[in-house]
Amino acid sequence: MAKSTIKFRDSVAAFERIRADLAERRYAPIYLLMGEESYFIDVLTDILAEQVLGEAEKTFDRTILYGKDSDPGAIVNLCRQMPMMGNRQVVIVREAQQLRRIETLSLYTAAPSPSTLLVLCHKEKNLDRRTQLYKQVETRGVVFESVRPRDYEIREWLTRFIQQKGFTAGPKAVEMLIEHLGMDLSKISNELDKLLVSLPEGETKLTPERIESHTGFSKDYNNFELCKAVMTRNEQRALTIADTFARNPKEYPLLLTVMALFNEFRQVFQLNYYRWLNRHKGTPMPSDGELCRILRVPGTFALTEIKQAADNYPNRKVFSILGLLREYDAKSKGMMNGGMSDGELLRELLLKIFLA
Repeated sequence: MAKSTIKFRDSVAAFERIRADLAERRYAPIYLLMGEESYFIDVLTDILAEQVLGEAEKTFDRTILYGKDSDPGAIVNLCRQMPMMGNRQVVIVREAQQLRRIETLSLYTAAPSPSTLLVLCHKEKNLDRRTQLYKQVETRGVVFESVRPRDYEIREWLTRFIQQKGFTAGPKAVEMLIEHLGMDLSKISNELDKLLVSLPEGETKLTPERIESHTGFSKDYNNFELCKAVMTRNEQRALTIADTFARNPKEYPLLLTVMALFNEFRQVFQLNYYRWLNRHKGTPMPSDGELCRILRVPGTFALTEIKQAADNYPNRKVFSILGLLREYDAKSKGMMNGGMSDGELLRELLLKIFLA
């Protein structure tokens, strides 16, 4: 099966389009919601389950099945039935990836009923695009592929997600949330709802102090602050934070710290490269807006910090540091670390970065 070329940003854009169509009650006869990121699939499924039919109709014309316990032939027959109460019935197959002989559903998707809305929730992996079932859904319905974000993509998404809820959060608050909650979008959504509900009435800015008081996650000792200390070459501050990490290795795993540092130096490398092109090739520097897009940062405040870091770390140093980060990424996974703890490895890494 050919590897998908869909990116996280494509999934987000498609999700917003589908959600907008559903809000306008523009429905397709079939929805294939597939992929590794369950959050978008769950949200769209909930909308289709709750908003298509009226309360009275749901009792008779909404059917929710589970792939492991279902038979594709029975699903086909169910979809071909007429609705009992209204003009439409909704059939949802959760965990469709566990449905045996799922290809048999092509007997229905070849000519779907105009009075049935079929939703296939195919989590954890994609349906094979070469199958007749996939091609028929793509032609007659909606295919949505849900892709997990990479570490550098989650920040922009979370910033917009908070804004969509009517709140704002600065870069430090966003980093604290990511560091505390990880990359699981469902977990982020659930915990963020709890956090926003806890804010005093009328307060719309999510601050590091609020996050710290709600979660107990330190606003002063985290990867955001560590990266800031390294980028400003504040060695004492960086080592103080590293000592805190060493005392709490489960809360501050080395792998996540290395990833955070790598992302920072990757951005510095890119900015330095554009500066080099400008000085030696006469290539115009991109605008700040374009640099924000290239470097995947949410705004000019973050860009200003990257520019300051680039002044501290020319690319001859960055090359060496990126090599160190790859080395310690391997060590954080247990390869050739000499039995050193995460805290010892982090302190050694930081000293080498400052000496680079």
